[in-house]
Amino acid sequence: MIEFQTYDVSMPELDFALLREWIERVCSAHDRVAGDINYQFCSDEHILEVNRQFLNHDYYTDIITFDYSRGRHVSGDMVISLETVASNAEEVGEGYGRELHRVIIHGVLHLCGIDDKGPGEREIMERHEDEALDMLESLRV
Repeated sequence: MIEFQTYDVSMPELDFALLREWIERVCSAHDRVAGDINYQFCSDEHILEVNRQFLNHDYYTDIITFDYSRGRHVSGDMVISLETVASNAEEVGEGYGRELHRVIIHGVLHLCGIDDKGPGEREIMERHEDEALDMLESLRV
């Protein structure tokens, strides 16, 4: 089950049925099955507190992914700061909606086993994000 919640912000305007189908298809494209995936949209202050409490990091970020996957079954909790998504979109000259979709699928790709911290991994992650965003566009047609 794929769920969307908010903590201290308003729910963004998203097509949740389309997002669920998209996430399931992205998982399938990576030979995974979507299980319990929970998104919590929040503010910068909340994600900073989560980052401090659970990861011992003292900085803002756009997404924190908690991975509970087992084998091919993908599950996890993702905390997304809508404020950081908006500032990142502005910084890179991207539309807010596209950047939010990128962050949403970024977490799923982590759950599918794709990393972005090691040498060359960021480029691999970005390629998978772009492919997933193209898939989303094809679902909208």
